[in-house]
Amino acid sequence: MATNGEQPVQKGKKDDDNRPRNEYRNHRTNPWLFGLTIGFFAGLFWGATRWLFYWFKFTIEIPGIMAEPFFKHSFLMTGWGMAVGYGFYIVFSILAAYLYLFTMSKLRGPWPGVLYGVLWWLIIFVFAGPALQMTQAITKAGWNTLTSELCIFLLWGLFIGYSTSFEYTDEASREPIGAF
Repeated sequence: MATNGEQPVQKGKKDDDNRPRNEYRNHRTNPWLFGLTIGFFAGLFWGATRWLFYWFKFTIEIPGIMAEPFFKHSFLMTGWGMAVGYGFYIVFSILAAYLYLFTMSKLRGPWPGVLYGVLWWLIIFVFAGPALQMTQAITKAGWNTLTSELCIFLLWGLFIGYSTSFEYTDEASREPIGAF
């Protein structure tokens, strides 16, 4: 019996068509809403972390790094520019979450997400970033900047990858209450 006012689980209860009741049997995650949510919160949290790292001088790369090709660097150094850059990082995170969701959502565990974050760090800080003048060359950035940014992107990728993996490969959460 339930002691704290909860209703006891009734085992063996059946639907009208005489099948066992399973509240989650028709549950399907909407990938568009899920990707939007995961990407938004990844950008919100890890963008704020990037801003704090810049403020504490762990990195010399400005928080508006994703907006660098579209706006002047002098604007991105202002308060409004940092807000615009923060918004760009959130949009970038949403697009990256969709990319992960539609290409690697069935991979299990945290490691695919970690590698996804490292891949984006390589793209932004080693290959495309210096070529597009978004970031400084890795020979000029310094070890503090490189390791700080690597850690942020590693955790950002872990957040996106593991959240997606958990949603799309964890079938235990879809079991009815009291099924075990």
